[in-house]
Order: sequence, then C-alpha cells, then structure tokens
Amino acid sequence: MIVASLRALRPAQWLKNVLVFIAPAAAGTLFHGSVFLKTLVAFVSFCMAASGTYLLNDLHDRESDQAHPRKRFRPIAAGLVTPNLAIGLAIILLAGSICLGIFGATWELGVIVAVYVANTLIYTFWLKKIAVVELACVAAGFLLRALGGGAATHTPLSVWFIVVISFGALFLVTGKRLAELPKADGTGGEQRPVLKEYSPSFLKSALTLEASITVAAYCLWAFDKTGLLSRAQGREIWIQLTVVPVVIAALHVLRLLDRGEGGAPDELAFHDRILQVGAVVWIALVLIGVYG
Repeated sequence: MIVASLRALRPAQWLKNVLVFIAPAAAGTLFHGSVFLKTLVAFVSFCMAASGTYLLNDLHDRESDQAHPRKRFRPIAAGLVTPNLAIGLAIILLAGSICLGIFGATWELGVIVAVYVANTLIYTFWLKKIAVVELACVAAGFLLRALGGGAATHTPLSVWFIVVISFGALFLVTGKRLAELPKADGTGGEQRPVLKEYSPSFLKSALTLEASITVAAYCLWAFDKTGLLSRAQGREIWIQLTVVPVVIAALHVLRLLDRGEGGAPDELAFHDRILQVGAVVWIALVLIGVYG
C-alpha cells in the first residue's frame, strides 16, 4: 500500500518543478542569504500540489484508465490505492502545499500555489475537453511554477522571461498532443476526448508558431540589457551564447515530433542525450555569465 501510494504521487513528474529555480538563478541571487532555501520550499510546495492534483485526476479518470493498455497499471486504476485513501492524501497534500508556501516562504507563493491547484482542478474536471483552452491551462501550470520561484524569493521577473516560459510551455504541451494523435495507419493514440478536435496540420502549425515566438522572446531576453544580459557584468558573450543550445533544442524537438516521437517531456528529460547535453551547456553558460 505504501509503495503504491508513492507511485500514485508520480514522483517522476516532480522534475517539472525545477522551473522555480530559474528566476533566482538567472537573477544571480540563488545562493544569496536564504534565497536558495526559499526556492527549495517553493519546489517542495509545487511537488506536494502536483501530487495532490494527480491523485484527484487519476481518481476522476480511473474508469477510462482501466481500459487503457498502459494507464490501467496506475495504482488507483489498478485498485492498489482506494478512492478514500486517494482523497485523504490529496486533501493533506493540497492544503499542506499552500500552507508551506505561505509560512515557509512568502504569502505570495502561497497564493500562486493555490492558483496552480485551482487551475489544475478546473482543467481536470471541466476544461480538459475544450480544445486550445486545455493547452493554455496546462501551459499555465508551467508558468505558475516559474512565477512561484520569483514570488518565493522576491525576484523581479522580466516580461521576456514570462513570454519565454509561456510559449515554451505551450510548445511542449502542443507537441504532447501531436504525439498522442493516432498514427496514419490507425495505430497508437491516447484515449483523450479532446484529441478529436485536433488535426495533425493544426498542431504542427501551432508548434511552428510557438517555437518561433519562444526563440524570438528568448533572444530578446538574452540580448536585452534589462533582461538576462543585465546580470552579466562584462560577461555578456556567455549569456548571448545561450541562444545556441536553445535553438538546437527547439529544432531537435520539432524533428522528433515530426517523426511522431518526443511527445512526453519527462521522458525526453530523462532519456534524450542531445537535450541533456544541451541543458548542461545552457546551465554552464548561464553560470559563467551570471556568476562568473
């Protein structure tokens, strides 16, 4: 029961919550005073909130999951975690995540975590069936994580930073939907009702638009003297070079999606060597540029 409950929390998905570290890291304040500790509090808060919403989502979808070849092994769908236990754990995690944000960091973080929970639950019980709107809801979850990192540490956020996170998240979510569509031979596909509202051509056009805006906004963030470049203090070239791994990563993901692959961001993060190397290069360049 304990192992099944831990699996139901989907700890592999916690990787998404590292977004809380981006704002203070880019501002060059991550290791100043209590900033790192408060950022860590934000990370744990979002992990708790995400796991709580996953429990309620899996409880809501358990009947459809039981008919799915892969999702039927989820602990709730498989009957390893009872509905009462799932609800009890979800309440504890969701309430705890908000309280931790408020009392462990700032009240602003608590509010953002609460908005994240509300957005995710509204998506789960209603908006997930509305085309395009559901894409925005999932992408909003990524943006709220990044905003949470800024709120926890009182780090001012650049407008271009917000645009990059917003459209980068839309890019990832749209790519996931494209990969979930049935293949041309009729095989594959996910049991997601909203997929019937999308066509491959629409999703590919959306991907191109989102990738273009993401890369353009990142260039502005990296080259604008009020953005990431403002932290360089004579090491601007290292910040400007971060554009290279970002563009390569976007092109690499677009290539995978065009081949019908790369639809799961968490799997890419854990298994795609090109993206892993690109992430390491990007982090190294930012550290040199911002921290010297």
